[in-house]
This record gives sequence, C-alpha cells and structure tokens, in this order.
Amino acid sequence: MATAVEALAMQRAIELAARGLGSTSPNPVVGCVILDADGETAGEGWHQRAGGPHAEVHALRAAGERARGGTAVVTLEPCNHTGRTGPCAQALIGAGVARVVYAVADPTPTATGGAATLRAAGIDVEGGLLADAAARGNEAWLTATPRQRPFVTWKYAATLDGRSAAADGTSRWITAAPARAEVHRLRAESDAVLVGSGTLRADDPQLAVRGIDGDITQPLRVVVDTEATITPDARVLDSAAPTLLAVAEDADTDHLKADVVRLPRAADGRGLDVLALLGALYQRDVRSVLLEGGPTLAGAFLAAGAVDKVIGYLAPALLGAGPAALADAGIPTIEQALRLDVTDLQPVGPDLRITAYPAHPSSSALRARPCESAEEN
Repeated sequence: MATAVEALAMQRAIELAARGLGSTSPNPVVGCVILDADGETAGEGWHQRAGGPHAEVHALRAAGERARGGTAVVTLEPCNHTGRTGPCAQALIGAGVARVVYAVADPTPTATGGAATLRAAGIDVEGGLLADAAARGNEAWLTATPRQRPFVTWKYAATLDGRSAAADGTSRWITAAPARAEVHRLRAESDAVLVGSGTLRADDPQLAVRGIDGDITQPLRVVVDTEATITPDARVLDSAAPTLLAVAEDADTDHLKADVVRLPRAADGRGLDVLALLGALYQRDVRSVLLEGGPTLAGAFLAAGAVDKVIGYLAPALLGAGPAALADAGIPTIEQALRLDVTDLQPVGPDLRITAYPAHPSSSALRARPCESAEEN
C-alpha cells in the first residue's frame, strides 16, 4: 500500500505533469518524482515536448545514483515500447529503482505493459495512487486516444442573463482583465484554438497566446470558414502562430496563402461536418481544442456530441438583449436538456468561472448538426 510520502510525491508529480500541457501532443503529459531509499526527493521531471525525454528519464537524470534502491512515483504507467525515445520501464530497471508507484494505467496497446515488465525484473509495482486526480490532469490525451478525436473544451463569456454581446453587437469587454488573462492560459494549455468566420468578421481576433511567461508553444489557430471568405489581412493569418483554415471541398481558395484543409459539407449543406473537422485535426496530432467560436458554432459542436468540457465566465452584468451565448444545439424539449456536472466554481476578479462536464456526453438526445461558420457572433 502506498505511503503518505508517496502520496505527497504523486501530488507533486501531477503538478509537474501540468507543465507540459500544450507542448507534448500527440503524447500525454506525465510527471515523475524519484524518492531515494530514505524517502527523500532525489529528482523530479516531466515530459516537456513530444520527441524529447519522458518524465521518468528527466527525473532519473536529476536523481543520479540516489535513484538506486529508491522509488519512482509517476502519473502514468511507464511506457514499454521504443518510439522516438526508449522505453521508460527499461530506464527504471537500469537505474536500479526498487519500487514504482503509478497513478493511471497506459491505455495504448503499443505502450502498455510497463508494469508487467517492471514486475518481471523484480521491482515492486503499485498502480492507482491518486488515479482520479492524475486522470483529470491528463484528460485530453486519455479522452482523445480511444475516441480518435481531440478533447474539446468550449470556453465562453456571458453576462448574468446569458448574453454574449449587446444588441448592437459590441462584446468588448464582457469580462474583466483577470478572466481575459486566464483565457491566454487556457490557450497555452491547448493544442488548437478554434473559431468560425462569424467571430472572425465580428472581432478580427489574433488568437495567439500573450502575457504568459516561459517557453510557450503557440497553439494551432483553426478557422472554420466554409466558403473561404477570410481576407488576407485578417490578424489570425499573421506570423504569431500557425493557422489552419477549414473550408468546404469546393471552396475557392486561390486568393489565400495559408494552410488549408478541405472537408465535406454537412448533410444539409450548412457549414462543415463537425466530426470530419475533428478527425482532420487529430490526424495533425491535435489532442486538445479550445473552442472559442460564437453561439452557432458552439451549438453545432454540442449537437454533434463533441463538447467534452465547458468553462464559462459569467460577468455580474445585465444586457437584456443581444445574442445568447449558445444558439440552437438540437435540443427541442426540457427533458432532453444536456445536463452538466459542475466540478468547480471560482471567482476570477469580479467574474465567476464555472467548470463543468456533460453528464451524458454521448446522449442519443443530441443529433448531429453542421458547424455553421457564417452565422456566428
């Protein structure tokens, strides 16, 4: 059974893993703490970038000889395969650790089996320590891998009466500066930021990460622009971050000098197919998407069952008119309302941040609808 010292080390490993958010795809975020034979912290590490050393290797290098006879505490079962780097299970065996404690089993068929390899080498292995907390920190990868589509977080800002803009279309600023700063953190932790052409026309956002210290990997900026109406001078086409335009297969893009992915139109001809879009992003190693589009695009994603997490910023303000934060999501009656499990309520300056997850993300009550980029606000 895990000790109190190992539990504290796992908490630390989960914190370390979070430092890799937005930088490790298509790999998971992983943190590792090496305890020496006396239970003292000898080394720490986290997976920093895909293709680079894994968390265990960083921690073992920091620990040096103190790892021998000690314990490795890691958020994910050590991998058991050779890819761009060697198997972490073998690295731990070679370092002479006596015990390995991990939180979550590796679900991928190529990498799993590390625990069995460690046990076969005579190492004491225990799994499941703080599994829920570790899984939540790695939710994007753990969700995207089996579904073969990115984990989607819908972020929105609204007044207390649910308005995303005023009657005249103005929306800057609904929330105060602290909430807007948090949005840049959310972007930095995501592989891609996604909006539609309606948001582009209304706000001309840049969508790049700003105001975050450290070595930031800029997320891929994705614009759902079915008819390729974006103008070459749009801020999202600047050099601050990479940009991908999602357009219909028959759209004219001769006027654009940008990375374009052509996708099938939705069955009813309005916009693009949501799941086709997410599949194309997954093929580009995107495992997490921050959906910042307007109410129409959010409604389309919800209708398609393609929203995995909701982060709403509510401002203590009333408008009484103007567009709602969410448009038609294919929910005709109160009985079919998409219920959410709220996991966190937090004041952010004068605003309130609500974090929630769909209680039934695969509910048959939701019928797939297109992502209509032309009508967003």
